[in-house]
Amino acid sequence: MGLLSKKDAALITDPFADNNPITIQVLGICSALAITAELKASIVMAVSVLFVMGVGNVVISLMRNIIPSKIRIIAQLIVVATLVIIVDQVLKAYAYELSKTLGAFIGLIITNCIIMGRFEAFALANGPWRSFLDGIGNAVGYGVILILVGFFRELLGSGTLLGFKVLGDPIEKTGLYSIGYENNGFMLLAPMALIVVGIIIWIQRSRNEALIEDN
Repeated sequence: MGLLSKKDAALITDPFADNNPITIQVLGICSALAITAELKASIVMAVSVLFVMGVGNVVISLMRNIIPSKIRIIAQLIVVATLVIIVDQVLKAYAYELSKTLGAFIGLIITNCIIMGRFEAFALANGPWRSFLDGIGNAVGYGVILILVGFFRELLGSGTLLGFKVLGDPIEKTGLYSIGYENNGFMLLAPMALIVVGIIIWIQRSRNEALIEDN
């Protein structure tokens, strides 16, 4: 018998693809548009949300029987705000320039509808272990989309990945630039982020529909 039951494993795998919080539930779109011009920022945001959701779901689950129903939203906000402050302070201590790039968007994790939704819909009704798996699964599903969008936006918009020139040097005209390739600056603007997210949503939903028809 494996470490995870089939039902527990689904808590991780379903948000990764079949019930992705961005492509299927259309939640957390704002950060997918705002901070994905650079792959590094996308990865850091994904890891930050992974920490907040994983730990936050466990904390809310442990407190679920002692939180009065009338103040449960306030309690959830306090938990997520505390975790976001920890993330923000760690970034300022060890990655100050990146923390300035992300700016207010780290703070806006507090109001991320994916996190609050999982607190309300799952952590308040399940034990710590399953809540942890649910938080990790939804955070990974969210993070994968952020990283995909950041990958294509930085690659096609700047010709770099994580700051490294992968298509050549546009000034010295090496690599692809030697045959006339030009960076698409539009990829770095928010409207193109929306288009990239839209394409990913279309691909994901088309895949899900095809699987349903096959079954």
